[in-house]
Amino acid sequence: MKLFKSLLVAPAALGLLSPMSATANEITISDFNPAVEETLLAGGEGLIDTGFDGSFSETTSASFSADFAIGAVDGSGITTTDKDSGTQALTAVYGFQIDLTTSFTGEDSLDISIDAGNAGAAGVAEFDLNSTGDNLSVDGIAYSFPIGDSISAIVGAQGTDGSALFTTACTYGGPSNTLDDCGNVQSAFVGQGTMFGASYAFSDEFTMAVGYAGDGKTATTGLMTEEGLDAVGINAAYTTDTYGLSVTYASVETGVTAGGKTTNYNDASVALNGYFSPEGFPSISAGYEFTEVGGAGINSDEKTSFFVGVQFDEVGPGSAGFAVGTEGSITEANNGIEALMYEAYYSYPVNDGMTITPLIYAKEASTATDVDETGIMVKTSFSF
Repeated sequence: MKLFKSLLVAPAALGLLSPMSATANEITISDFNPAVEETLLAGGEGLIDTGFDGSFSETTSASFSADFAIGAVDGSGITTTDKDSGTQALTAVYGFQIDLTTSFTGEDSLDISIDAGNAGAAGVAEFDLNSTGDNLSVDGIAYSFPIGDSISAIVGAQGTDGSALFTTACTYGGPSNTLDDCGNVQSAFVGQGTMFGASYAFSDEFTMAVGYAGDGKTATTGLMTEEGLDAVGINAAYTTDTYGLSVTYASVETGVTAGGKTTNYNDASVALNGYFSPEGFPSISAGYEFTEVGGAGINSDEKTSFFVGVQFDEVGPGSAGFAVGTEGSITEANNGIEALMYEAYYSYPVNDGMTITPLIYAKEASTATDVDETGIMVKTSFSF
């Protein structure tokens, strides 16, 4: 525990220096006050405020977060044929993130996420922290806006998920990367470079959404072409404070290489999710996904995944959770090996800006030559 308590960092100071300027034909005492320059435009005067104080605009906000993690995984990388291999050493890493949000109309939102970190080590991979080789990198940029009273739209790039507007009926908030998708392994498809989507609110409880993701960064692949990999999906959800249900369908293209030639096939997935959260009791969330694998043989063209999680929102000063689910999807060709993962965590808020989360999990062997794994790790998160 002494090692875990050492995961603290000194706060950093961020200062902004704002220049101040003024122009006038005659120097008076009022010239020492900040001034706003009005620019004369054709057809009108003073239509543009060119005053600039060096800080964010009034409609722009920034939030910062930093994570420090330490942990190890017993059995990681070890096989029954090579018991001396593996990556079981105790590792300590960090992740950092800047989120910028700007609104131009009061109803729209331009969101940019910038990441940094060195969390590529296997010992704490389940925390899914940023791993950019210590370099700042744009992790997502998206613009969302309303269309009328009931429709919301979004366009995005560079990591924004195609399912960004989907509503998954799941209240479990575990810290692991494997089980935090609530069983939606493929139907909650991620970004592939460019995305757009829309949602419609029939009421406060019932919503539907559609989404698309494709690689539009290069002319050789492009959007909606035979060369590029595209993904589309549709989602419907009914959620209340006590219970919720959702269904998601997605068609995700994958490339299969055979004989030196790559062919794109569609994997079609359907996911069902639900939760029950009675007042005064822990919430229960569950999910199940079925996928038809395109281009696969008759004995390997289906795969499934499932998840069940229980979350206690008030356990002392913090919250706790327990979950079980598959490690990805179970394929027909996996000889009946389910490869389940079990996890338990406790999230403890030290203060308004600092939270400590220990996690312990166990993963069953996923192949005949693999071995079981047990991971123990602690994450300290700062938000400011």
